[in-house]
Amino acid sequence: MDQATQTMIDNLHKNSGKSLDEWIAVVTKEKLQKHGEILKFLKEKHGFTHGFANLIAHKALRSDAGSADDQVELVRKQYVGKESFWPIYENLKKEIASFGKDVEFIAKNTYVSVKRKKQFAMLVPATKARYEVGINLKGQPAQGILELESKANAMCSHKVVVNHEEQIAPELISWLRKAYNAAG
Repeated sequence: MDQATQTMIDNLHKNSGKSLDEWIAVVTKEKLQKHGEILKFLKEKHGFTHGFANLIAHKALRSDAGSADDQVELVRKQYVGKESFWPIYENLKKEIASFGKDVEFIAKNTYVSVKRKKQFAMLVPATKARYEVGINLKGQPAQGILELESKANAMCSHKVVVNHEEQIAPELISWLRKAYNAAG
């Protein structure tokens, strides 16, 4: 479990007087089985913020990456039907890992978060036809292959689309290294 999740779990008990397991029992007793139903119940009936409600919902449904028994299998599932992107993932992971021993790869359900002290990149098999590398470089203008991320709730400020191994070029590695340096 990553440190941020553990901190939220600790704060959940401090703020609500109940442990995560106790809240999961409350949700289970209500027979809520959909993520949105659990969020609505916890927010409306118990005054939870979205973050805490989301944490409890994921843990109750075992739908978060931290509940996965096998992180490697979680990553492999991201590439089902997108197998052509697996070599891109492996090559990027190898390149990024060479930046330093403090690089962490954290599997989520639909992407792999890459962090140092904070997240600096995401490896995302977005669709069967598009692979995206999210990069955190706040304040950096778009240039070259680096595009500004346009999604309102984006977890990275920029992205680079990589659809073929040949596109893992020095320019992409340079942007990733710059984000790595800024994250430390």
